[in-house]
Amino acid sequence: MSKQIQDAYIVAATRTPVGKKGGMFANVRPDDMLAHVLRAVVDAVPGLDETEIGDVITGCAMPEAEQGMNVSRIGLLLAGLPNTVPGVTVNRFCASGVQTVADAAARIRLGEADVMIAAGTESMSAMPQMTGNKTSINPAVFANDENRAIAFGMGLTAEKVAEQWGISREAQDAFAYQSHQRALAAIQTGHLSAEITPYTVRTHVPGEGGTVKVIERVCDTDEGPRPDASLEKLAKLRPVFAARGSVTAGNSSQMSDGAGAVLLMSEAAVKRYGVTPIARFVSFSVAGVPPEVMGIGPIEAIPRALKAGGLSLEDMNWIELNEAFAAQSLAVMNQLGLDPARVNPLGGAIALGHPLGATGAIRTATIMSAMQRDPAVRYGMVTMCIGTGMGAAGIFERV
Repeated sequence: MSKQIQDAYIVAATRTPVGKKGGMFANVRPDDMLAHVLRAVVDAVPGLDETEIGDVITGCAMPEAEQGMNVSRIGLLLAGLPNTVPGVTVNRFCASGVQTVADAAARIRLGEADVMIAAGTESMSAMPQMTGNKTSINPAVFANDENRAIAFGMGLTAEKVAEQWGISREAQDAFAYQSHQRALAAIQTGHLSAEITPYTVRTHVPGEGGTVKVIERVCDTDEGPRPDASLEKLAKLRPVFAARGSVTAGNSSQMSDGAGAVLLMSEAAVKRYGVTPIARFVSFSVAGVPPEVMGIGPIEAIPRALKAGGLSLEDMNWIELNEAFAAQSLAVMNQLGLDPARVNPLGGAIALGHPLGATGAIRTATIMSAMQRDPAVRYGMVTMCIGTGMGAAGIFERV
C-alpha cells in the first residue's frame, strides 16, 4: 500500500558565528561546535521528546581527523541527546549542509520520521590544507584530459569560469566589496545576530603560583566582514591562482570555521508540540557540470529545483548563492538572470566565510531568520557550486 507524500516543516534553525581559519574558533573542535548548535536547536522547542528524533544528519566536507569518527554521532552525544538517537555524516563537499536538510525532509515526507535534525560542521582550522588531512588523488585522473580537471584547485576553476563567461577583475572586486558592505550593514542592524547562538570560547593559560587561569570570550559576531575593505585595496591584490588571472584572495570566499543546525517536523509533530513552523521544504536538486568549471553548478541545479517545486525565478524573494568566488557567482547570476537585490542581501561567503560542509545549514538559518523577520519573503533558496563539478539548490516556502 503506497503512502501519500507529506510535508516537512522547518521549525527552528540556528548557527554559530563564523570564524576565520586560525581565528576565534582556531582551538574549538568541530564536534563541540556541532554539539552547541544541536543543543540550541532542540532547546528551541520546549518540551520536545528527544527520543522522537529519528536521526541527526550532519554535513562535513572533510570528515577526518577532528571531524572524523562519524562526527554527527559524536556531536549529538556531546549535546546530551539520548543514546537512542542515531547520527550519520554526509559529504557532498560544499553542499553537504543543505544536502542534510533535503535528506532529513525526505525522511519526513516519506513518513519514516516525525522529527529530524539536519546540520553541518566544519573546522578549516583543523585541516592542514584545503583538501583535508591527507590528499591522495587517483593517478588515473591524470591519464586522460576528460578527468584531469578533477584535480584542479578550486581557484583555477574560478579562473576558467571568469574567462569563459567574461567576468572582469573589476566586476569581481565590486561584487566582493558589496558582499562586505552588506554583511557589515547586517551586523549593525542585528539581522545576522538573530540567527546566531553565541559560543563561549574558553582558553586555559598559566596563572600565578602554578595555577591555571580560564579566560572566557563570548563569540557572537561573524569574524570575516572587513570594515576597511575598499575597491582600491581589492584592486591592489595580486592573482593567486594564475599569473595573469583575475581571482584573488579578496574576491574569493574565506576559509572558515562554523556550524549550523535545522530542526524539521512533520505536520503531525507540529500539531502535537504546538509549534509554529517557519517554512515548508519545497524541493531540492543536484546536477553535474564539467569539473574544470565547477562554479557554474547552480546554473543547472536551480532550474531543476524550480521545476520540481512548480515555481519560477520570479517567485524567489531571497536567494542565498554561496560566494565560493565572485567569478562564479557573477557567472551564475548573469546566465540565469538573477536579481542582484535578491541575492545575498546580508552578504555572502566572501565576507561572511565558507566553512565548507556547514555552509548549507548556516545559510538555511539565514533564510529562516529572514522569513521570520519579513513576511514579504515567501520563497527562499539556498544554492551553491560543488567541487569536482556539481551544483545544488534547495527551496523553502514561508508558512
